[in-house]
Amino acid sequence: MSRRAVLLGASGTMLASATVSRAAAAIRLAAVPVPMQSVRLSPSAYREAMEANTAYLMRLEPDRLLHNYREQAGLTPKGLVYGGWESDTIAGHTLGHYLSALSLLHAQTGDPEARRRVDGIVAELVVCQSQGTDGFVCGFTRKRDGRIEPGRAAFDEIAAGHIHSTGFDLNGAWSPLYNWHKLFAGLLDAQLYCGNMDALGVCTGLARYLGSVFDHLDQTQMQQVLACEYGGLNESLAELSVRTGQRRWLLLAQRIYDGRTLDPLARGEDNLANLHANTQIPKAIGLARLHEITGRADYAVASRTFWTAVTDHHSYVIGGNGDREYFTAADSAAGHVTEQTCETCASYNMLKLTRQIYARAPHATMFDFYERTHLNHILAQQNPRTGMFAYMTPLASGTARAYSTPFDDFWCCVGTGMESHAKHGDSIYWHSGRDTILVNLFIPSKLDWNGIGLALETDYPKSGAIVLRVVDTPDRPWTLRVRIPGWSTRNSAQLNGADIAVAPDADGYLSLRRRWIEGDRLTVSLDMSLRLERPAGPTQLVSVLRGPAVLAADLGPASAPFTGVAPALVGDAVLERLRPEGDGYRTTGTGRPSDFILTAFAQQHERRSAVYLPMFTEVEWVTEQAMFRAEEVQARALALRSTDILHPGEMQSEHDHGLESSISYPVVYRGRNGRDARAGGFFSFRLQTRPGPLELRATYWGEERDHQFRILVDGIPVAVERLGASHPGRFFDRTYPIPVELSTGRSSLLIRFEPLQDKSAGPVFAVSCLTAKDKHP
Repeated sequence: MSRRAVLLGASGTMLASATVSRAAAAIRLAAVPVPMQSVRLSPSAYREAMEANTAYLMRLEPDRLLHNYREQAGLTPKGLVYGGWESDTIAGHTLGHYLSALSLLHAQTGDPEARRRVDGIVAELVVCQSQGTDGFVCGFTRKRDGRIEPGRAAFDEIAAGHIHSTGFDLNGAWSPLYNWHKLFAGLLDAQLYCGNMDALGVCTGLARYLGSVFDHLDQTQMQQVLACEYGGLNESLAELSVRTGQRRWLLLAQRIYDGRTLDPLARGEDNLANLHANTQIPKAIGLARLHEITGRADYAVASRTFWTAVTDHHSYVIGGNGDREYFTAADSAAGHVTEQTCETCASYNMLKLTRQIYARAPHATMFDFYERTHLNHILAQQNPRTGMFAYMTPLASGTARAYSTPFDDFWCCVGTGMESHAKHGDSIYWHSGRDTILVNLFIPSKLDWNGIGLALETDYPKSGAIVLRVVDTPDRPWTLRVRIPGWSTRNSAQLNGADIAVAPDADGYLSLRRRWIEGDRLTVSLDMSLRLERPAGPTQLVSVLRGPAVLAADLGPASAPFTGVAPALVGDAVLERLRPEGDGYRTTGTGRPSDFILTAFAQQHERRSAVYLPMFTEVEWVTEQAMFRAEEVQARALALRSTDILHPGEMQSEHDHGLESSISYPVVYRGRNGRDARAGGFFSFRLQTRPGPLELRATYWGEERDHQFRILVDGIPVAVERLGASHPGRFFDRTYPIPVELSTGRSSLLIRFEPLQDKSAGPVFAVSCLTAKDKHP
């Protein structure tokens, strides 16, 4: 919704409209966000996050982010390339995020330097695009037979019908359509928020090139291409159609439709299990925009089905979703509380989708989800001390957030982080027509729109008191609607000091229509009682919340390893036995292995946390301890048979075993280190042996899907493994006999894991050489 505006005047100045431009639209939206130019943040944690983000944006050098674009255009770069993803084949995606972030920052604050940088970047892109005649411009490359080649080569092959597409690889390029979506989005934001019309010209040229490629492809070939992540390219092209009035871009947007994923959603089916979360969410965003433009009912059904499925059945308590970036089965979050939960990009995009769904049929419950995610995930993602961003937000007990470095990461979540923390005012106030204001978020701020001036004053969520002061008003009646969260059951309100009834309407709002006067003061007090929430499905896990804020056990500084036992709650009436202490609450006799303090998860930036706490009766706790001791006995028995063991992903263990690898990466999952190898790669190491029959034992996670690889011992294949979700919810071991002739007379063996074509190997979380079980004394 942030891009809904009309272009007025030859100068290209962008003015926010009272409603969405209907020139190319088929439906009228019921609510529209007040433009950010009319909102200014007051002091709060949100403004601190914006200021830290601004400092980081200004440290980045546009010429370094443009390095790959100039190089791909055959021009000499003006700055050294950045590291991380900007030095890989996905290079260039950050520039699109950066354009959006600067444009949003200019709208949110009026910062002139942000606009100056936007204009400079767009001018450079015009130069890059002008080096050819077909509109092509990009920063990405592709990898072929170990060589890095220009990104254009991938699309020359695609246009000729030669398509090789996997989830993140398209003809050797890393998600190039996703990459282009970020550039399109950044340019469209530059036009909308900074009035830069050249940005629209670059978009049009690039769309012309993309159309020329896709014109060569039939429907089957298009679906092959779209098997690779394409971001929200459908949304950008639909938006370009509205901005330019050219229907050809709308038709192109409709061709960018992944039928395998989207058709079931259009039938109202939740088909999300085991799909990469952030690949799918932008597709739904694009369908929501296409519904606004075309009125097609199937687009509306698909986007609403998707939103409902994610928010009701695929989300964690902090509002995030995904384990290792993938949706798990519906209502299975309790079985996936790990250190790889909640990719931040996915929440960034879910908030965008929430705004779109809300605009069609506003209801306060949608902003209950938005607020939860915005507070507990997006605000938690950025370290306000450094301005850096977390990729994942881990929820496993004892984990801490890992933040980016300024110039050597540039993950996708760095890009969306730049945007998220430039626009904290974009959804506080909405309007319906010209005489209704909806207050959806309780963030200290000032509104100046259409003759209405409001000041929102609060320390929420520390307290539940929200004050709205009228500082300017037109001489006519207008309606003020304040969201009453669904979790707040005992509420009160005063208008100019006099009590008024708090009876939320059918949409969940306290609504007041009157002829307001300057100085009017509405105070709404929400119920901030502690409560427990339990994830769906059979589980002993609970989370503690106060108002919208998720509380977490504080397990110490992130700089120190966590070696203790994960905290638990034991006994009855645990909430009644929480006592205020500092900024949080302490358990009193109900914490195990000892009492602990719960504080706001969003603020535990450099702490280790436990968000989900197992809750037991006293009898259940005794049983739990006995099971733990039995597992220790089993582990000791296995250790007696081991001749050697590698702990993949652990630096010292890998060094000691002479690990060699290519296209192979360490992973951490559910508290265990591991290692995988991607298509075309391998990893190998040496294990010590003993005389006699031997076995190789490897540990895998039981929900990998379609990972296929061979295992070799001293160059001889001993097994082909196919992992296919055979052990849901747990790690499992697989044992492979080692032929006696391979181990006889040898003190060590070279073990090698290598993927089959286009597949992955592992991840493997432990590999050991054992004496055969029936031969062990």
